[in-house]
Amino acid sequence: MKLFVPEFCFSSVTEITPEFLQQNQIKALVLDVDNTLTTHGNPVPGKGVLAWLDQMRKADIPMMIVSNNSERRVKPFADLLGLDYVARGCKPLTIGMTRACKKFGLAPQQVAIVGDQLFTDILGGKWKGMRSILTEPLHLEDGPFFRFKRGLEKRLMKK
Repeated sequence: MKLFVPEFCFSSVTEITPEFLQQNQIKALVLDVDNTLTTHGNPVPGKGVLAWLDQMRKADIPMMIVSNNSERRVKPFADLLGLDYVARGCKPLTIGMTRACKKFGLAPQQVAIVGDQLFTDILGGKWKGMRSILTEPLHLEDGPFFRFKRGLEKRLMKK
């Protein structure tokens, strides 16, 4: 059960500060895209995300996107943000997160995954040995699969 419990929770990625990262010995961030940095399928970053990225860059916090989405979805978004990325990261498998840690030159314990889903972002980060930061989704998807998955997540978070 602890594999699904995030270490930290924030309403939005923009609430994470360099001071918080420093206090918790987090030296780099792996970022999810859909419903973390923008709404699902949206090519434009969410409100405040560009300013937040600038704040992180000024604090010398390395960041990289790891997404399960295709190259076609992730590359233009990552280019817009000026971030390196791994598309088809296979979360919760650790393939993409392993590549990110190697790129950062850091041990997994020094890196945090930031995402909105327990079953991909948080679980994958935990399996890799990374720190985990859950954000509230920017928008709740309304397909049957997403409703089912979000229902399971709510039950786990209550426990």
